[in-house]
Amino acid sequence: MKIGNQDLVKVLKNGGVVVMPTDTIYGIVGKAENAETVEKIYKIRNRPPDKPCIILIADANELSKFGIVVLEAQKKILEKYWPGPVSIILDCKDGSLSYLHRGTNTLAFRVPASESLQKLLKETGPLIAPSANPHGLPPATNISEAKKYFGDQVNLYMDGGTISGSPSKILRLHPDASVTMVRE
Repeated sequence: MKIGNQDLVKVLKNGGVVVMPTDTIYGIVGKAENAETVEKIYKIRNRPPDKPCIILIADANELSKFGIVVLEAQKKILEKYWPGPVSIILDCKDGSLSYLHRGTNTLAFRVPASESLQKLLKETGPLIAPSANPHGLPPATNISEAKKYFGDQVNLYMDGGTISGSPSKILRLHPDASVTMVRE
């Protein structure tokens, strides 16, 4: 699989939905800054509307796109976990992003360790990336499972072979720089 391929970039930039390997498991991904794409992914996955999705970003500087100001003490914690398979929940009080934070006023971000995925994110911008499965079913471990789940509701499938990893660990990073474990 060539993650940098131009078809993939074009589909994502044009608001398409893609099933592809992330740094952890297969994800169903789309542009985080496109509310229509985000809603499409919620619908395809039958995801509870009050449950925000993890957002993949190329680096911590992209947090500013979401109105998030990282304090110095928080920055040290982010540097400890990123890049890597750890998603970190931060406060996001921007009402214009309610299509992403779903009324929780928080967003979860991850900077993947995969350099090719970071390169893709630099081209496309931030991507929401929930696991590739309808709500309540196990994540797809290969493209044929994903196709059984989603069929032609997805614009592009990127085959990365069989992936049987685990979803990312999720931490909540509070404004006082304390950390709470959300998902091991």
